[in-house]
Amino acid sequence: MDVGKLDSASIPTAEARVASMATTAAVARSVEGKVALVAGATGLVGRELVRALLLPSSAWKLVYGVARRPPDDDDDHERYRFLTCDLLDRGETMEKLSPLAEKVTDVFWVTWASQFPLDTRECCDQNRAMLSNALDALLLPVPSPALAHLALQTGTMHYVSIKQAAAAGCHVYYEEESPRVGEEDHNFYYALEDLVKERLGGGGRRIASWSVHRPGLLLGSSRRSHFNLMGSLCVYASICKHLGLPFRFHGLRRCWVEPYMDASDARVVANQNLWWASVVSSSTSSSLPSTPSSSLYCQAFNAVNGTAFTWKEVWPALAAKFGLSLQADDDDELVSEETSYSRLMEDKGAAWEEIVAKDSLRPSQMDDLANWAFLDMVFRFPAKILVSSGKAHRLGFTTSYAALESLLYWVDRMREERLIPSY
Repeated sequence: MDVGKLDSASIPTAEARVASMATTAAVARSVEGKVALVAGATGLVGRELVRALLLPSSAWKLVYGVARRPPDDDDDHERYRFLTCDLLDRGETMEKLSPLAEKVTDVFWVTWASQFPLDTRECCDQNRAMLSNALDALLLPVPSPALAHLALQTGTMHYVSIKQAAAAGCHVYYEEESPRVGEEDHNFYYALEDLVKERLGGGGRRIASWSVHRPGLLLGSSRRSHFNLMGSLCVYASICKHLGLPFRFHGLRRCWVEPYMDASDARVVANQNLWWASVVSSSTSSSLPSTPSSSLYCQAFNAVNGTAFTWKEVWPALAAKFGLSLQADDDDELVSEETSYSRLMEDKGAAWEEIVAKDSLRPSQMDDLANWAFLDMVFRFPAKILVSSGKAHRLGFTTSYAALESLLYWVDRMREERLIPSY
């Protein structure tokens, strides 16, 4: 089954109806009181998920957050429980999560293991093992676990192989049913999707429904994110201000003047996760059949802001936000293809420490927020990765932001959290 297509509901056989009894029980429990588990609760999207799940209007009565390290802020909300757990450690995962198997109705998987390079077998194996450990723990009381829905976050790199990117088409908007590419390159997104389908079922034999959410360039605030675009940009701008350096775009000129990647505000991604989890748990939805065994309940969605942008459009406003003068009349002065951020910023750790001390920021090292190799990759990527957000919008998801609106919002949020200086 292709999770990206809206197929007609299948009619379950007698055998399938027996197999789906677990789902019926899980849905009944979810109506009584939904319990969420956020794996990756301290990351860019995880933090926003927890925030939204704890709103007074939320349908979830209890929220569990899971991460390898405790959050920066102690959240003493009466509906929140945080668990420190290394999901790669099978024994620890079974010990910490199996007691929740009869409670958790919704899992939001917004974490990944980054110890190995992308598109390697080791990266696939490690990420598959981590999710497998969690599913083994939460599905322990088979045949009737509480789990009703799992939301899996991957990304728009689903559509472009890193090793084949230079040969990819540059003028296409990918949709959810676009075919997989470069599977021999070991895209761990595919490994996770396949594991979810394998473990939670397909057709009429379903333990729980699932969804896949594919963001582009994530914009959010966290000190626990490996690919932290906002952190990288804000640290760069702050150091430029501190040292009097020019605020230049060190990347390819075409990545400056043309839309190359979609922005994904962490609020958009979090809200999309919760929106679809609510749709599939609602028995009153007019757009979907009432039986959770239908393939319509297992969907993939692009999770992007919805409007393409160029760095040339947003760079001046970003500079102004940090009190920086661009001091240039044309692109020739603003764009530098010769120098990379990795080279330019490799010796600036001491400058960041000075900024942290001078502005009484939360203690951090430059690498806690900035990933210069990632910024170089984004600004020098050889292929466009632009996707359509039409599918989610057609089904009723309406949250969207302009890229500049998101960028400026997250600068303010990082300032409020005392991660970057306020100028």
